[in-house]
Amino acid sequence: MEEAGVGAAKLSRRESISPVKGESPLLGPRGEQRSCGGVRRRRDPSPLGWGPRRGRAYPSGTPSRCPGPASATMSHQTPLGSSVPHPSCLDLWREKNDQLVRQAKVAQDSRLSLRRQQLAQDALEGFRGLLHSLRGLPAAVPVLPLELTITCNFITLRASLAQGFTEDQAQDIQQGLERVLETQEQLGPRLECGLRGLWDSVLHYSSLLLELLPALHHLAGLQAALWLSTDCLGDLTFLLQTLNGNQNEASRNLLRLLKTWSPPAEETNAPLTLQDARGLRNVLLTASAFRQGLQELITGSLPRALSSLREAASGLCPRPVLVQVYTALGTCLRKMGNPQRALLYLVAALKGGSTWGPPLLEASRLYQQLGNTAAELESLELLVEALNVTHSSEAPQLLIEVELLLPRLHPASPLHCGTQSQAKYLLASRCLQVGRAEDAAEHYLDLLALVLDGLESKFFPPPSPAGPCIPEVFLEAAAALIQAGRAQDALTVCEELLSRTSSLLPKMPQLWEDARKGTKESPHCPSWVSATYLLQGQAWVQLGAQKEAISEFSRCLELLFRATSKDKERGNQDASFHLLQTLRRMDRRDEATALWWRLEAQTKLPQENAAWSLPLYLETYLGWIRFPDRETLLEEFQTSLPEPCDL
Repeated sequence: MEEAGVGAAKLSRRESISPVKGESPLLGPRGEQRSCGGVRRRRDPSPLGWGPRRGRAYPSGTPSRCPGPASATMSHQTPLGSSVPHPSCLDLWREKNDQLVRQAKVAQDSRLSLRRQQLAQDALEGFRGLLHSLRGLPAAVPVLPLELTITCNFITLRASLAQGFTEDQAQDIQQGLERVLETQEQLGPRLECGLRGLWDSVLHYSSLLLELLPALHHLAGLQAALWLSTDCLGDLTFLLQTLNGNQNEASRNLLRLLKTWSPPAEETNAPLTLQDARGLRNVLLTASAFRQGLQELITGSLPRALSSLREAASGLCPRPVLVQVYTALGTCLRKMGNPQRALLYLVAALKGGSTWGPPLLEASRLYQQLGNTAAELESLELLVEALNVTHSSEAPQLLIEVELLLPRLHPASPLHCGTQSQAKYLLASRCLQVGRAEDAAEHYLDLLALVLDGLESKFFPPPSPAGPCIPEVFLEAAAALIQAGRAQDALTVCEELLSRTSSLLPKMPQLWEDARKGTKESPHCPSWVSATYLLQGQAWVQLGAQKEAISEFSRCLELLFRATSKDKERGNQDASFHLLQTLRRMDRRDEATALWWRLEAQTKLPQENAAWSLPLYLETYLGWIRFPDRETLLEEFQTSLPEPCDL
């Protein structure tokens, strides 16, 4: 058969594949064929067509044997006497992609973590090598569907192994978009528009190239996942509006846009993918509904939160996410005054997986609201145990999953259950509040053991991110021990606290001045020390040592008066009346008289202006005291004064 030689490069325009009339991206301006491997000879000038052919087995081969994507569009002929056609380079690249996808799926099914990691990493490097080869050659429209599919597989596997999106994935997406625009030879000015501008240009251009749409929608799904995970909701809304061809104000609802988006179906002979565009859309819809529902729950938009969370529960929800969704639904229904339905969701959450912390914490809140103290404390005890158990988490799928698109839990989130020590503190404080002093004392001692061992530096119990610090935990522990009748243990705890604050004693005058002037944000040290003396005095009272008790009470009063600003002192009225009564019994008339005048002034103020909450250790202390009638006490004290004093 006659060899075509150089003449084989002069393909007719009928045989070339080009989106632009009159010019092929695979031919030079004068009709020369572009090729990385030089001019190739062929035995038969008739083309067999471009691209993979159905029903043909893929022969073994490697992409490195091919000169490049541009020459993949050249015709390959079957030599005489041969029944097996020579594969095109495009076939080999596709075969390599499919092989890597199958390898990644084998890795996913492997129960051996090391083998799984190695197979997945090898597949990732294989995709990287394919992209490196393809991107080193001129962009060609016939090759772009495969190239973009490989890009999507690479991004999916990379984000899955990293358990999140990074700037690298954004660059991979940008390079894919730039390759599409390279075929227009108008890339330069569009780069200044950023990713939004690139997407706008590519999607308008690709509307003329139907063969690119499935791969571009796949890439758009990954872009949407990246923007959702990084809270770029404005960019995400713009992208979905562009995909749907609707950019009016009424179409800015993210969930509605995701439901409207309908990625084109892939052909049966399309290259294999780790996760197609429709699967990505379902993941995006579930993640968006859950994120929106949580935000609405935090801001108090309960009916909207209920609708969004139900949308998330009905979607593609892995078990760990479903546990969180059910817990959030329980929280929402509890706040809406429907505790029975809330309880059903919490039970379903506990049955749905091994992540029991959030539903148990929410169950304790629900039982507290219902007044079922026993069930509340039992839930907290189970919470402490659950947070102490290390569960073997399931290996993540080598896909973009809902978990990758969810934000980190904020301490104010209803799904934040904290650490075991935080749960232990919550249990101890609730036991103290409801009068279970013995249980409270044991739980507090467990906490203090962690502190003394250096395992905990501070406590932030849920749901308040500004929970008590270590000195307050010591004081609450001392109060619990006194209430449980363990005065000697309470003294030991107080001594430990004083030893830890002894380094501040030389600085105490400055702390007093800061406290009086309010120049520091947290002038708590004088208050902690004075409260320590107060609880020590009460412990000595319980032990029958009156002399030691009076000494501790006197130290408490001295420090309290030095650290309290006269013009700003308000206080809790129970504490103020107890202080007045104590000063009177100890015959400290000057301090008692000054306090009496301030109390007289406070009685003329509205109650809400004079009241403020006390820390738990002082609330516990005041619960031990029986007050006389306040008006009677003030009248008796007034009659004992010889004349009004102007202090």
